Amino acid sequence: MSVVEENHPRAAGPAPVAETIRVANRLSSTKIAGKMVKDYWDQLFTARERGAKVVWYNGAALNPFFQAAGIEWCHGEAFGARLAAMHLEGPAQLAGEEYGYVGELCSYARTHLGCAVLTQRDSDEAGTGVVGMTDQATLASRLTSPDFYINAYAGCSTGQQWDEIAYRVFDKTMPLFKVSYPMLWASKPDAGYLRGEEWEDASRYIKEQLYKMVEFIELQTGKKFDWDALRESMHYIKRAAELRLEAMALCRAKPAPATYWDWVASIAPINFLPGNQELVDYFAAVKGEVEQRLTDGVPALPNEKYRLAFDGIMNWNKLGWLAEKFAGHGAAVLNGRYTHNVFWQEPQLIDEDDPMMGIAQHYLTCPANHVVKIQAELMLRDCKEYGIDGVVFHASRTCRAWSNGQNVMSRIVQRDLGIPTMFFEGDIADAAFYKDDLLDSRLEAMLEAIDVQRMQA
Repeated sequence: MSVVEENHPRAAGPAPVAETIRVANRLSSTKIAGKMVKDYWDQLFTARERGAKVVWYNGAALNPFFQAAGIEWCHGEAFGARLAAMHLEGPAQLAGEEYGYVGELCSYARTHLGCAVLTQRDSDEAGTGVVGMTDQATLASRLTSPDFYINAYAGCSTGQQWDEIAYRVFDKTMPLFKVSYPMLWASKPDAGYLRGEEWEDASRYIKEQLYKMVEFIELQTGKKFDWDALRESMHYIKRAAELRLEAMALCRAKPAPATYWDWVASIAPINFLPGNQELVDYFAAVKGEVEQRLTDGVPALPNEKYRLAFDGIMNWNKLGWLAEKFAGHGAAVLNGRYTHNVFWQEPQLIDEDDPMMGIAQHYLTCPANHVVKIQAELMLRDCKEYGIDGVVFHASRTCRAWSNGQNVMSRIVQRDLGIPTMFFEGDIADAAFYKDDLLDSRLEAMLEAIDVQRMQA
């Protein structure tokens, strides 16, 4: 059963969330990530006072290169997600709208570019540009303007133009570099995930561009690149990634000791924080807590009844709300494409002595850069490994790169695994596109379908 074709909510009574809700037993160790992330951004906000060079970038996790070069970095999507998670995205999005960006533009890009607009205004203009929101705009406008920009976006036409639009905001004076990705079409007989001639050719192509990118960084900094520092950073990132994956794998247990929402809380550290011992210690603590829960018999949900997968980028404005909503139905969301198929998720590819090829290959593994054939291969694998009862597809209104192919993947899951799926519309950073009633009705319909399947089994 699926609600793929359903255009309207079912005629049903109010969702019983308020009556059945249980507080999701979230991992306490993930709170450490909040402080790590806050400290990181606070450090970046003072870059100009300290005379540090700043690069803005979007797409792939280029931060190990910046760390090795001794420069500070802002990942555009990460800052947009942070503002949305703090419910402070409004001023930046309104500033972007005033500048001319339409509401259907990727809300990550619209938020980040709105920050660019705000950073260009002086303090008086910042107080009058977005009426009544001066205080809220403070965080968005604190983002340090870049000395140069590097774009490394895979599979998204908006992302591939992000740097050029920012270039216009900054008066067409900002140096740019772009890493170009070939789409992996999987059209040859040997093609598949991490395999085939197409994969090998594309890996070499990206690796060559990364060497050119290093030359560009050297030109901008006036310093020779520190290859030993890159190897050191990748050593820590590889170990942190291994610990993260090991902790995730422990959640195949029934009932699960942690959920998808815990892994969402851990995205920022593995995505853009520096590769160092603190990063490794964080994921070691997360894994340790998961292991202790298994030993003590402590579940993430005290009433786990359903095991679900979540596909699509997180709706950052609604993170806590959604965690409680699913928990209220006894639904443990365990894995997702955005948490389990991204962010250094193949650490075995990294050769610490010569990491360039492994880094290039990780950049290619972005799901948006693969056709549905490969993405569905991974989804089917994960659903089997985690014992998934149904799949929730978040169709993000302004992120078409991630929404494309979801209908096909839904049908493949139903056909090959015989489990129900559902869709709800929302967005990655714009709360206006989220409809709570629609999610309630479709979630209830899918859970009812799971119950029917169990009765008929």
